[in-house]
Amino acid sequence: MSTIETPKKSLFSNLTVQILIAMFLGAILGIFVHNNYSEDVASDFSGYIKMLATIFIRLVQMIISPLVFTTLVVGIAKLGDIKAVGRIGGKALGWFFTASFISLLIGMFWVNTLKPGVGLALGNVDMSTATEVVEKTDGFSAQNFVEHIIPKSIVEAMANNEILQIVIFSIFFGLAAASIGSNAKPVVNALDKTSHIILKMVNYVMKFAPIGVFGAIAGVFAIRDLNDLLLTYAKFFGSFLVGISTLWIVLLLIGYIFLKNNMSKLLKHIVSPLIIAFGTTSSEAVFPKLTEELERFGVKDKIVSFMLPLGYSFNLDGSMMYMTFASIFIAQAYGVPLDFGTQMTMLLVLMLTSKGIAGVPRASLVVVAATCGMFKIPIEGIALILPIDHFCDMFRSATNVLGNALATSVVGKYEKES
Repeated sequence: MSTIETPKKSLFSNLTVQILIAMFLGAILGIFVHNNYSEDVASDFSGYIKMLATIFIRLVQMIISPLVFTTLVVGIAKLGDIKAVGRIGGKALGWFFTASFISLLIGMFWVNTLKPGVGLALGNVDMSTATEVVEKTDGFSAQNFVEHIIPKSIVEAMANNEILQIVIFSIFFGLAAASIGSNAKPVVNALDKTSHIILKMVNYVMKFAPIGVFGAIAGVFAIRDLNDLLLTYAKFFGSFLVGISTLWIVLLLIGYIFLKNNMSKLLKHIVSPLIIAFGTTSSEAVFPKLTEELERFGVKDKIVSFMLPLGYSFNLDGSMMYMTFASIFIAQAYGVPLDFGTQMTMLLVLMLTSKGIAGVPRASLVVVAATCGMFKIPIEGIALILPIDHFCDMFRSATNVLGNALATSVVGKYEKES
């Protein structure tokens, strides 16, 4: 009796392998264009090739709003009552604020220990490059912060992919649906089926991920002289890598304490989202894929759908570490003295002002610029870090994904046990 053998999948059919190959080929192409063509040609090439990354990110953004809304409403309706939502929400916020505080402290510790901004030559820095970021800080106030969190229109929030605003509306909608009971079942079931259709769309969109990563990497290397950048910013970038590595070690240790041997299983599930976030510098680009992988890991769908959208607004660990690091670096570069009390005040300000602006382009830099303004540090100092910010952003984005995956998995584990 003959047995039917299942065909073995090729190594190259693995999404992670495809993305790694795309990153390698993109870097080679970008470096080739940079070294063999004029600056104008390289700049035009970069603009066109980056369209591949733009298309991929826009495809992902297309499905984020309906995915957050449908999964969160269904998740809350399945939780059944306000007590369950409050319990999970309390655990989530406790984790988020603790992780944010630790991340900010790590950034503050290493920038004070390594002092990358001390003795920096400011003569060759183009301050005009900071104009775009500085302009975005003009309307940065407590009033605008509150207005940014609370949606005035769910349609506008969805159109702009304002995740936190969608979360606020979805929580109210989900709680109202849960309170109605069986009468709301047809609506909840319809949204449940819709969320499964959107998750199927995720599979189609992710097939384009390697092409998007290829375009993003090639576009950056075509217009950046990596050797000059790293030599000029060796101290800053090296110090940043020490800080972000410390944060990874802390996160992985905390993950192992809570998840034990399941930690390695989780890492296997999220390696693909981590690499996509690293290559595209967008943690938002992996939101749908991360949702899918965490459910495969074993976290209940109702926990994933509740935790991840909150995490994308409140739990950006990599960005948090960078904010204290960059703010104090600029102060060091300009010789602005900051005592311990002032730095702790800055840390608390960053803790609050950084929440809920995840949808703003260059969000970390906008918050850094606004914080510098509050503490009388020259805002134009943002120009110091702009040239290398893209490479820092690669590590920040991947760290944000790791932090949210851990938070969701740990809360999911304890909800399963309770």
